Amino acid sequence: MKLFPWRKKNIFFTEEENRLIVKAIRQAEKNTSGEVRVFVESRCTWVDAIDRAAEIFFSLKMEKTEQRNAVLVYVAVKDHQLAVFGDEGIHKKVGMTYWNNVLNEMLSGFNQKDYARAIADCVIQIGNALQSNFPFDKDTDKNELPDSIVFGR
Repeated sequence: MKLFPWRKKNIFFTEEENRLIVKAIRQAEKNTSGEVRVFVESRCTWVDAIDRAAEIFFSLKMEKTEQRNAVLVYVAVKDHQLAVFGDEGIHKKVGMTYWNNVLNEMLSGFNQKDYARAIADCVIQIGNALQSNFPFDKDTDKNELPDSIVFGR
């Protein structure tokens, strides 16, 4: 039984789009010890998107990865806000220019109204940077964070 049956659950993507994004996360993490998560919600009204991304990053305990190489892709659909927040390990390796380029490419896809594909491409791009800086080691690596999309309100 739903506590508030009149509240409609937000459906941001079709099942096919969800699968596309999760597949991109798994592909991105395949050759790296790094971790990528995607968080999608409707609104980010009262704070800056990067501040909201940081809040979510820490609430999901993404800073607990062994090499501090987790990255959160944050999207607020209705407010047209997005951010990418990388932990200190990956941020030290790639820097602000890299994150800005990733965001600009994701924005380009959003401008074409291909949201799921833009997110998936962003995740793959992040995975490439993680692979370059934190290559996979079959003896020590494990999947430290879930690969599913996290949906907010």
